[in-house]
Amino acid sequence: MIIVGIDPGLATVGFGVIQKAEEKITPVSYGCIRTSANKQTPERLLNIYNEINALFEKYNPQTVAIEKLFFNKNVTSAMTVSEARGVILLAAQQKQIPIFEYTPAQIKQAITGTGRADKRQMQEMIKSLLGLDELPRPDDAADGLSIALCHIHIMR
Repeated sequence: MIIVGIDPGLATVGFGVIQKAEEKITPVSYGCIRTSANKQTPERLLNIYNEINALFEKYNPQTVAIEKLFFNKNVTSAMTVSEARGVILLAAQQKQIPIFEYTPAQIKQAITGTGRADKRQMQEMIKSLLGLDELPRPDDAADGLSIALCHIHIMR
């Protein structure tokens, strides 16, 4: 089974692709989709949509796990993230890939055992759980991996 974890954003979309075969969990790929602040939002959303579709075509995932939107104080940022989430959800739905959504606290709890883990703790656990030689970078890509791992842990 191939799971794609996605950390949505307008400037940067982090992703992590993990394969689960029986009890073995293997990292396949991780990285970021970046959009230029010099472009208008509709063009940036189209770029995200096209890149996500290419990712789905390349890895043919059976599941997509995505971070639920967390509203803090910056409503403007939350709106642009929700727009990016929308095109990602649309792309997955068009390919009929089941979508699972997780809050930041659920993701942290599944990976570290506490919903209050910091970025460094999360990266260290991802490195350990996936047998990586170094911490996954950038942070958005590490978040994508953690979301995919969260799905695996919750589905157990």
